[in-house]
Amino acid sequence: MKIPTHRLLPLAGVGALVVSLAACGSSDSGGAAKKNESGRGPITYVQGKDNTGDVKNMIAQWNSQHPDEKVTLKEQSDQADQQHDDLVQHFKAKDPGYDVVSVDVVWTAEFAAQGWLQPLTGPFTLDTAPLLKAAVAAASYNGTLYAAPTTSDGGMLYYRKDLVPKPPTTWQELLDACKIAREHHMGCYAGQFAKYEGLTVNASEAINAAGGRFVKEDGKTADVDTPEAAKGLSFLADAYKNGDIPKEAITFQEEQGRQAFESGKLLFLRNWPYVYNLANSDGSSVVKGKFAVAPEPGPDGVGASTLGGHNMGMSVYSKHKATALDFMKFMESEPMQRQLLVKQSNAPVLESLYADPELLADPKLGFLKTLGESLKTAKPRPVTPFYPAVTAAIEENAYAAIKGSIPVEQALKNMQAAINAATGG
Repeated sequence: MKIPTHRLLPLAGVGALVVSLAACGSSDSGGAAKKNESGRGPITYVQGKDNTGDVKNMIAQWNSQHPDEKVTLKEQSDQADQQHDDLVQHFKAKDPGYDVVSVDVVWTAEFAAQGWLQPLTGPFTLDTAPLLKAAVAAASYNGTLYAAPTTSDGGMLYYRKDLVPKPPTTWQELLDACKIAREHHMGCYAGQFAKYEGLTVNASEAINAAGGRFVKEDGKTADVDTPEAAKGLSFLADAYKNGDIPKEAITFQEEQGRQAFESGKLLFLRNWPYVYNLANSDGSSVVKGKFAVAPEPGPDGVGASTLGGHNMGMSVYSKHKATALDFMKFMESEPMQRQLLVKQSNAPVLESLYADPELLADPKLGFLKTLGESLKTAKPRPVTPFYPAVTAAIEENAYAAIKGSIPVEQALKNMQAAINAATGG
């Protein structure tokens, strides 16, 4: 199973590009947003590689119902940074051929700030009431919806139910259970702690759960040098220092953690839903039938999962915006959301599907109820037009703190300074 690209986002290298773009702005985007509002006709939908073929199937369903407004799929690379740069290039060229584009949740603010995405207001208003609140928040910027939530995602705690009587609901309960790991000569807890986007995800979960944040509502001003952020990052740093997070976990991305858990080397693992079926079906997995999932714990109860997923944005330069809007609504519809979940294991954005009896009874979707619970308290990564530079600052300094190279307090001061330097905050 392919790991969705929002979990593999190697965007630090484009930080300088994004800073310069955000500083320049788009000179005529306001005028472009008011053009072609009622335009209908063929459109192009741009996204990463459709490795399963299911997106092609959904587009075929649309095309059979709309012969005069057919959708053509343009597949990009399967690398997130290349997808991002391709979109930037075509937006800057005011390309009308990129009508609807798949936008990672962390790109929405950047593209909206540039004026490249059609605000979903007025004639483009979407009914967001049936959607996950966290997904709507991740598709919004400065209080305005700029994209249609399409798929979501959230972290969960995988645990060995054969060894742990009940899943921990707090950080302290998790740490107390580490004695079980030691008794069985296995690592206690791991997430994604290598120096890449996954570390921003994990650091965000710890800091958000403790009541901290990285930037203020303006998306520019750093706000991470706080006691709350220190409490969150210290949880990870202290656990690594005392061995509750095994030393090799400092190199873990998603797959290394999954493989360690499947081979019986971990008691607890923070990871995404895609792991569930693999751990139950891989021939080499020794934990088949021996694990379960729970919401991630926090300091005093359920923690704060980091939101993943993709939105569908409409280009302000599209000539067929009415068709683009209808296609976005089609992809948010119940049948398509159900298909994305069942066929691709993509978390739906329709809240009702998390309580659907048929889906909950599917053994391959044994994570669904827990994922729904996690998404209720999920939070996005920093919402900022300068995301690539901000995530680079988080990765660099969180890694140093967890590894013990510098104290947590100094790491947060460095992070604060780096974010403000990148954003002009």
